[in-house]
Parts: sequence; structure tokens; C-alpha cells
Amino acid sequence: MILFLMALNFECRSAQAADAESSATETDLQIEITRIGLGKEVVITRGSREWFMRVEVTPENSVVVRQEKEGDRYLLDESEVHDRGMTPAEVDTAITDYVNSVQTRQKTK
Repeated sequence: MILFLMALNFECRSAQAADAESSATETDLQIEITRIGLGKEVVITRGSREWFMRVEVTPENSVVVRQEKEGDRYLLDESEVHDRGMTPAEVDTAITDYVNSVQTRQKTK
């Protein structure tokens, strides 16, 4: 009986998650994070708006690229080079901070 109730609860949570995903609209931010070598990249989209950040890491240096565009027009295109490799924790922090900043800016609009 307990296993049946646990399975039923799992099915209900799965159904709720599927409903939440299917009700996503163009006003929701879609976030994709991908590991690339020692670094990561994140692509955030909302309708025709796109935010992109890539952190490339080598033992000698780190390169951070940030882009923001509306349709085909770039609103921001910048990069920075650091003279040392970033640690995995630093890469995670940079990506998380970027995602949080985009989310915060979109909530205030």
C-alpha cells in the first residue's frame, strides 16, 4: 500500500511538471547551460531576445564572452581575458551570476 501511494505521488508530480512545461509562453525565459571543456556556456532566450555567455578555460587563461541580441541586432558584444585559468567553482559562479542578472533585469521590466 505504501509503495502504491508513493508511486501515485510520483505520477502526480510528473504530471504537474509536464503541465508547467507545456504552459510555458514566450514571456518565460528558456535557459540552456552546456559544459564545454573546462568551461561552460549559457544561452537564455525569451521570444526574439537572446542572452549568451561563454567561459572558455585553459590552464594559462580564461576568456569570457557576453552577447545580447534582439532578433539579428546585437545590443551587447563584449569579451574579457583573464591571465589565469578559472577554477570550476569560479566558472559556475560566473554563469550563475549572469543567469540571475538576466532574470532580475527581466522581472523589473
